[in-house]
Amino acid sequence: MAFQDGFISELVGRRATVNELPIGKVTDFLVNNPDQTFPEVDGLIIKTSQGPRFAPMDTVSDVDADGAVALNAAPKVAAPPDEEALYLVLDLLDKQIVDVDGRKVVRINDIELANTGGKLRVVAADVGVSGLLRRLGLKGIGKRFTPWLYHSVPRTMIAWDSVAPIREKNPTQVRLAVKESKLTRLHPSELAEVISDLSARGAAALIHSLDDETAADALEHLEPVKQRAIIEDIGRERAADIIEEMDSDDAADLLGELPEEQQSELLAEMNQSTAGELRELVKYAEDTAGGLMTTDYVWIYPHRTAEQTIHKIREMAPESEFIYYLYVVDKDERLLGVLTLRALLLAPPENVIERIMEGEVVTVPPEMQSRDVAATIARYDLLAVPVVGREGNMLGIVTVDDAIDAIMPEDLAKELPRITPPRRTARPAVKG
Repeated sequence: MAFQDGFISELVGRRATVNELPIGKVTDFLVNNPDQTFPEVDGLIIKTSQGPRFAPMDTVSDVDADGAVALNAAPKVAAPPDEEALYLVLDLLDKQIVDVDGRKVVRINDIELANTGGKLRVVAADVGVSGLLRRLGLKGIGKRFTPWLYHSVPRTMIAWDSVAPIREKNPTQVRLAVKESKLTRLHPSELAEVISDLSARGAAALIHSLDDETAADALEHLEPVKQRAIIEDIGRERAADIIEEMDSDDAADLLGELPEEQQSELLAEMNQSTAGELRELVKYAEDTAGGLMTTDYVWIYPHRTAEQTIHKIREMAPESEFIYYLYVVDKDERLLGVLTLRALLLAPPENVIERIMEGEVVTVPPEMQSRDVAATIARYDLLAVPVVGREGNMLGIVTVDDAIDAIMPEDLAKELPRITPPRRTARPAVKG
């Protein structure tokens, strides 16, 4: 085949001929296996007087100098339905993809093809101005009459293996989903920006391509309106799975924005322990200690030795990222003391926890206003403050990043780094 490399816009609209007789025009390119790293183009779609017909690539004998696509046999098979194959023009041009390196959503203006090993394959997406000029037929004019303009137009290409695989043959919103490993390299706030640039359904489609933990991280950085729209579109079961992976205070905030009936439906899909904790958290006003607190903390009993506690922590490998402080409670979950991880590591191995813990603990009640909580954390130079009920029972903790979030403008707070990456809401405990 004479066509070795180029762009689909260079072939679309060309005459298709058999034995030099015109039979129609090239309108599209068909791909049956879009999950391939560089998908093979299986054939052309030719618009004929009998309707669109499929011409397999092995029937394409040449691309003539005069612009005609020569076939060695007239196509007789009708073009397959849209849902059965991927059409490069119909399904992809002007549709959105995620540029991972640029950390943004861009549109496909053209698609580059290359003949490798005798197979015509999709190798890259052109998302720059050059792709638009090429499709409009202006690139050649610009090159001929204004060379300086031609050379100044950036050629912005994204290699196809950076935006593959396509999980649907005829996608409806996000036309390409970047590989999961590529998406997870983005910071949650960057991923949230990408999602924010998509429609609600498009965002939901992208969320579907992520694992629950990555999706939860990104969801926490989105505005409530966008969160609700995504929850509506991804389905109750998947939404519940993602919310379970969120930090408990953020999960409670999200649930608090939803109608009670929808809250109940989502909670019913979660495990009993997590659902119970979230039901309690949703009761608190958002601008109080109770509304800010997370139940994701490590608590221990006072009678263990330092060595036993360290061994137990290693054995359990708590999912909690926040283990700067270890909270000491009794069997009724009353707060007895606190110690830092540093104090635990430096303590003599045989010392019991109650001998090395700090018995005087700064705490806040669940109804305390968020500004006062932040002031307390700042006054005592804490990374977190325990939230304690009337009976002295441990309810949760408010971390310094959540306290700052509560008193700063929302758009700025979402850009700040977190010291407690979102994880499951179950409270890690060193029991016994």
